Amino acid sequence: MDWKDIPSLHALRAFEAVARKKSFTTAANELNVTEAAVRQHVRGLEQWFGKDLAERNGKGLALTKNGEQLAAVTSDSFQTLARGVTTLMRGEEGRPVTIALPPAFAEIWLMPKLEGFWKEHPQIEVNLAPSLSLADPRKDSFDLAIRYGRGDWSGLQATPVASAEYVVVAKPGLVDAADRTQLKNLKRYSWLFETTRDEHRDWAEGHGFNFDAQANRHYPTNSLVIAAARAGHGVSLQSRALVQTDLDLGVLEELYAEENRPLGYYLVTPSELRPEARVFADWMLRTSNRT
Repeated sequence: MDWKDIPSLHALRAFEAVARKKSFTTAANELNVTEAAVRQHVRGLEQWFGKDLAERNGKGLALTKNGEQLAAVTSDSFQTLARGVTTLMRGEEGRPVTIALPPAFAEIWLMPKLEGFWKEHPQIEVNLAPSLSLADPRKDSFDLAIRYGRGDWSGLQATPVASAEYVVVAKPGLVDAADRTQLKNLKRYSWLFETTRDEHRDWAEGHGFNFDAQANRHYPTNSLVIAAARAGHGVSLQSRALVQTDLDLGVLEELYAEENRPLGYYLVTPSELRPEARVFADWMLRTSNRT
């Protein structure tokens, strides 16, 4: 940035106070300078821009159109500066660790494990931000993110935390024993899909299944898909990480498994992490290794 292209910051600060207070006198009192100094700053800005910024309006003061435009810019800029200074002074200690992640992963994989984290680190607060959108901790207000995909996101560190091996599951007893011998035999059953899950659509079409068949049922979230599978409403394609507990408990049974190594759930982090976020990231990776 070339500072020669910007007028005096002292003058801009004086003008911002005048624009906010609509008075040279009140602005001068706020800034603890003389009224003459404030007026001089405003005149200097008018000369610098070659435009009138303020004018008398009866007993008060009014901004011109150009003055209103500059007032908006200076107000936003000084408020941003003030917030930044305040944040730096207060530091980030105590701010909750915020994680953006797919809703089903939050509900089924992470939530049951969080008690273990809080037993180890009761002083660290954790906020979950479930979302189907692709969160970027470099730009969004998140410390960490869980993404489903191949782990090849430019500029981000991605570490696998859960397998995305595909398994076809259903409530025990729903599928006849004779139909379990080949995947194609399951075409005569209703399938349960997440409406916007492109990966599941691609899998279905790649294996000769009609994703949009009338007999199939579609739900807005994968959590509802799994709930429907548990209730016996149909056959479901799932990532093993999300249904392993149900399989272990016998709530669902595995009908078909297909290894799909490139896809998985990844912990995504920026290059720098604050200490609390690093603690949570390390815990999640340890937990994923154990499971």
